[in-house]
Amino acid sequence: MAAHYLEFERPIADLETKIEELSKLSETANPGAFDDDIQALRIRVQDLRRDAYSNLDAWQKTLVARHPDRPHFIDYVAALIDEFQELRGDRKFADDPAIMGGLGRFRGRAVVVMGNEKGRDTVSRVKHNFGYARPEAYRKTVRLMELAERFSLPVISFVDTTAAYPGISSEERGVAEAIARSTEKALLLKVPMVAVITGEGGSGGAIATACGSRVLILEHAVYSVIPPEGANSILWRGARTPAEAAKALKITAQDLLRMKIIDRIIPEPPGGAHADPEAAMRAVGDAVEEELKALEGLSAEVLMARRSERFYAIGRSGLG
Repeated sequence: MAAHYLEFERPIADLETKIEELSKLSETANPGAFDDDIQALRIRVQDLRRDAYSNLDAWQKTLVARHPDRPHFIDYVAALIDEFQELRGDRKFADDPAIMGGLGRFRGRAVVVMGNEKGRDTVSRVKHNFGYARPEAYRKTVRLMELAERFSLPVISFVDTTAAYPGISSEERGVAEAIARSTEKALLLKVPMVAVITGEGGSGGAIATACGSRVLILEHAVYSVIPPEGANSILWRGARTPAEAAKALKITAQDLLRMKIIDRIIPEPPGGAHADPEAAMRAVGDAVEEELKALEGLSAEVLMARRSERFYAIGRSGLG
């Protein structure tokens, strides 16, 4: 599969093309003749990638957060969850695979896990509706959280969606109410919940599954009340650019940590999570394990009190 390069990665793409050309030439013409040149170019690529990703602006981070090669929910499940058993349907209308979830074991610990899935190719993207969840998806998350409470299981939530599905059918079936019920259940959950924003945490569609005891975010992920394009369209009638909107919204992990919207930033490998998905998923697993251990043994009353204080504080600050 061809690598997907973002616009600011063009110099990196050019060098990697040269490396590929020299490698092929070395194989056919004179094996080993260009090894030193290839190694020098690889070092240069590493330097360029490190420099580029240490100075990303809010819009560039948004593009990285949406990168199609970043790990998806199914990847995190495959890497971190043993004996995963998917549970489908909301027991009211249908199953919506834009959000998946079920039971499994996380590093030996029985858990309930759920998260957005966008799909990778055309077929899977259509199947998962590009990660845009309908009402039944949020009613499924309520069902999963109720199951976690019944069996005293911690919840791990992976958040990666631009927004909930805004179509007519979604509105007809009460998407706003479904999001509110899911948000309420997460806020009042009597078991530990760790939410990880792995890509794009957009609007109420993300908040519905992100109101955890601890909220973590990957270094180049974003979390916003509205996507930058939507903010530009609605607030400024398209008079500005998505890049200006992204900056104004303060949606980067670093902005969010300063405002105490999130609790912890998980570092990404040089070049972003898509450059080394296995390393990124290990880092996420390590962070989640640490947070679950810290929450272990806390009573339902303490968990709810801490969660209430955490989110009330956001409201009182005027930043929520």
